[in-house]
Amino acid sequence: MKRARCTCLRSRVIEFLIRSSQLLEVSPIVKYSALSLFADRFYPALSRLKDRKVTKNWLLHPIEECNLQLFALVSLWISSKVHDSPPLSVKKFKSLGDKFIKEQHYTMGDILEAEIVLMQVVQFGIGMSKITFSSVEDLLVQFKAIAQVGEHVKFEACMDVMDLLYENEETSVLYSSPEALAASVVVVGYIITVPPQRWEFPVLPWVKFVTSCKEEDILDTVRVILKHIFEPQADYYVANE
Repeated sequence: MKRARCTCLRSRVIEFLIRSSQLLEVSPIVKYSALSLFADRFYPALSRLKDRKVTKNWLLHPIEECNLQLFALVSLWISSKVHDSPPLSVKKFKSLGDKFIKEQHYTMGDILEAEIVLMQVVQFGIGMSKITFSSVEDLLVQFKAIAQVGEHVKFEACMDVMDLLYENEETSVLYSSPEALAASVVVVGYIITVPPQRWEFPVLPWVKFVTSCKEEDILDTVRVILKHIFEPQADYYVANE
């Protein structure tokens, strides 16, 4: 029951982060860097915390949904400070929190405190230098440069796939291997956006060559992604890839 509650809580907060990124109109790199910081680093680290000083902080003791929503906004703020010039102001995040976080009212000081706590939890390593989004972006640029069919692979579809993978912890684990996941996302983007009659390009061998990832690993991840997205239809798409 506790496990189910944690999974549901995580999904709601991820959805809140994605929705907040849309309302703030941040760039994709800011959005996915924030998702990487929050979902791949901060949230998993909460169960491994040993620093009693951090765990006793009121924002983590106990861990409530409203506090996690605050940390999601802080992840977006940190990401904006890394990638935007100038970054979004803290006032915009406070305003968004005032409007959509119903259980708690947070002050500007609370947001600054949450930033410090988040950085302590991830041990001051925000890890934004190499994320799946950047690798997908690079692969699509290369794809379009070498094959006309690459123009038909929709970047938006690839981003939708990346969003869906954050829905649960089982698929979110795939983000631990950014380059392999990026290769798989591009293959999935090819499958779902290029008409089957134009599947003449050897996309799987190509991403294997470009990324140096193992073909069987890419194919296994493609199956996982398609199953997550399409469920019963997944076997058909993989069989015909």
